[in-house]
Amino acid sequence: MKKTAVVTGASSGIGEATARRLAAEGYEVVAGARRRDRLDKLAAEVDGITPVTLDVTSQESVDELAAFLSRCDVLVNNAGGAIGLESVAEGRVEDWQRMYDTNVLGSLRVTQALLPKLVASGDGVLLMLTSVAGLVSYEGGGGYCAAKHAQTSMVETLRLELVGQPVRIIEIAPGMVHTEEFALTRFRGDADAASRIYEGVPGPLTADDVADAITWSVTRPAHFNVDRMVIRPRAQAAQHKVHRVSG
Repeated sequence: MKKTAVVTGASSGIGEATARRLAAEGYEVVAGARRRDRLDKLAAEVDGITPVTLDVTSQESVDELAAFLSRCDVLVNNAGGAIGLESVAEGRVEDWQRMYDTNVLGSLRVTQALLPKLVASGDGVLLMLTSVAGLVSYEGGGGYCAAKHAQTSMVETLRLELVGQPVRIIEIAPGMVHTEEFALTRFRGDADAASRIYEGVPGPLTADDVADAITWSVTRPAHFNVDRMVIRPRAQAAQHKVHRVSG
């Protein structure tokens, strides 16, 4: 019987790329996101992908996902994102609330709902897609850094609480990744401002790069746990140290 992998935030970017990669590896992939039209298109293009409408900020939606699944061997908590680059002093409470509800509480809801199935599988994998922002803070990133730090803490706590259970707890923390929507959302739809983030950077990571890291980690033997994998483009030495070329 094929293993089932659930990927949240699968309608674009890293989530979509991960769904494609896991399907190619032979998993039955349940791709969850709010934008059902994009999921349906993805499922039409790739065999082995089942689209499910999912809003991780809604307990009812998450419960419906859990009821739909007969099994779950892999959970990729990918849904999340950043909004704004204001300082802490000028940050908008509603932005912080939305980032926390999506990144942190969304991951909590899905984890709680699917953890029994992961344990029952006998070889479950719970993977949290965090960020280097969860390890090192930076100016203008207060709300996003706080949310990603919380996710990182959740991963570490889960690993302690589930020791001895047949579930691997994995964290993938990417640095600069150029996807179609992340920066655009952060800059509230300002495409010019979003593009400047990557301007002159030779080879930022792509969604496929991160999906490759996720897939490699998930497909290791049952005794092999990737506690945390930090991945950055070669041009990024740290959040505040990025090589750019003029051109």
